[in-house]
Amino acid sequence: MKSSPDERYSRISYRRCGASGLKLPLLSLGFWQSLGDPGNEAECRRCMYAAFDQGITHFDLANNYGSPAGNAEWVVGKILKDMPREELIISTKAGWGMWYGPYGSGGSRKYLISSVDQSLQRLGLDYVDIFYHHVPDLETPVEETLMALEQIVRQGKALYVGVSSYSGALFRKSVEFMKERNGPPITVHQPSYSMLRRTIEKDLLPHTAEMGTGVIAFCPLYEGLLTSRYLNGLPEGSRLAKSEEGRKRYENLKADGTLNRLQQLNCFAAERGQTLAQLALLWVLRDPRITSALIGVSQVHQLLENLKALEAPALSVDECAQIEVILKT
Repeated sequence: MKSSPDERYSRISYRRCGASGLKLPLLSLGFWQSLGDPGNEAECRRCMYAAFDQGITHFDLANNYGSPAGNAEWVVGKILKDMPREELIISTKAGWGMWYGPYGSGGSRKYLISSVDQSLQRLGLDYVDIFYHHVPDLETPVEETLMALEQIVRQGKALYVGVSSYSGALFRKSVEFMKERNGPPITVHQPSYSMLRRTIEKDLLPHTAEMGTGVIAFCPLYEGLLTSRYLNGLPEGSRLAKSEEGRKRYENLKADGTLNRLQQLNCFAAERGQTLAQLALLWVLRDPRITSALIGVSQVHQLLENLKALEAPALSVDECAQIEVILKT
């Protein structure tokens, strides 16, 4: 950490998270891949310091991130001891499988309360800023899940609560339930959103806008496809190349025209003086209903390259229309 607060907070813009008082940087740093794995501790520290120097104050985790599950929180927790807690937004989640047995996944009060306690222990924190239910649980009444989130806030273990990957209808039902019982509002929703996955534009965003909920887009680069990595073939050692399923997926991308569209988008980005990844991030952030885009990196240079997306001029109406034509070809 080298920058002063004056430098740090002039380097990136912040958006208010829905109708709340919480502001988040346009780009947030997540730890789903790479940084939470064993052997990457030093690089994780460098990335967190570099991000903070550039004004990225929001670090996003989940109880099952890292290898083994939970390792990302252990690694980040050690680094947080050397960072100013009052300037950081730390989020974590629970919902996906974390441990064996009937209480190690889902949306039950038992699982969520146990999970937040374990996450706080791994992170070395008294509270997280945002605690999410990570994925809908169709076997548990959503009311039970929401009451668990309410309990977590009332106990001071989280300042805000959110949900992830909820449909528009389930999200709306959840917000209305919290309002009826005067519970804590659902401050943020974290859905998957990118040029290649746009379901939320019709299903979710109208609801979040009406309800005053912020939106943090995860996978804005569609797991690396919206980068230059796959434009000229399947790189050895890449995520898709590591499995037969991944290789089939890449062949399908060629067959259905997606790869061709990516190559056209890459040319469009180059004309703007950007990489495909930078264009993809700027495109996600073109919508003011999106509070922040969540990026994942494995090295500092990738972080800095992603941040350059914010240096480019905003996409014009005409440019957005040109992108629409490409995406629909």
